[in-house]
Amino acid sequence: MKLAIIGGTKLAVTLGNKYMSRGVDVIFGVRDEFEPKQIEWKILEMQKDKLFGYCQAIESADVVMLCCENEYLPKIVSCLNNSNNSEKIIIDCTNGQYCPDLGCNTTYIQQTAGHQKIYKAFNNLGLDYPKSDPLELLKETYFCGDCENEKTRVKKLIELIGFKAIDAGKLQNAFLLEAFYHLRKEITHVKNSSSDYHFKLMSV
Repeated sequence: MKLAIIGGTKLAVTLGNKYMSRGVDVIFGVRDEFEPKQIEWKILEMQKDKLFGYCQAIESADVVMLCCENEYLPKIVSCLNNSNNSEKIIIDCTNGQYCPDLGCNTTYIQQTAGHQKIYKAFNNLGLDYPKSDPLELLKETYFCGDCENEKTRVKKLIELIGFKAIDAGKLQNAFLLEAFYHLRKEITHVKNSSSDYHFKLMSV
């Protein structure tokens, strides 16, 4: 299995390094004008076989993980529209801007790209992860999607890098997962704290 992680973000390189440490074949898709500035990205650039453009990375992978800024989603979705990519598993790790009337990023990707194997996961971490969790105390993520067979693969991918995978049901619940992210950011803002806040699921 080859995993493509799309986006030049902290979340992308952090998840990518976690998967590579578990022996997964990982490549990264970045925009044409992307300039590696952080040391992690410079190391990947030196390897020559890790950084590609959006479309090339997507076409080369079996599983595609979206960890990009929202402004680049339309270009990435246009790459997903290629018929050769229709059977790939797409995992959306992003969050749309908070606006109840606009739906969520996952809905946009599904409606625009027309893919059936789309899942939501890791969005609770945020694109700046692990800055939002410097001690890496956060060990769970919620995921949702419709195809049960592929959903098992997504669950195993999550667990492979040490996260507890909490099944949140069908893909229609993706907007709820984004709402969790926005709620914790609002709590952080209201608290006016240098710390970040996360949710933990408990059974009582």
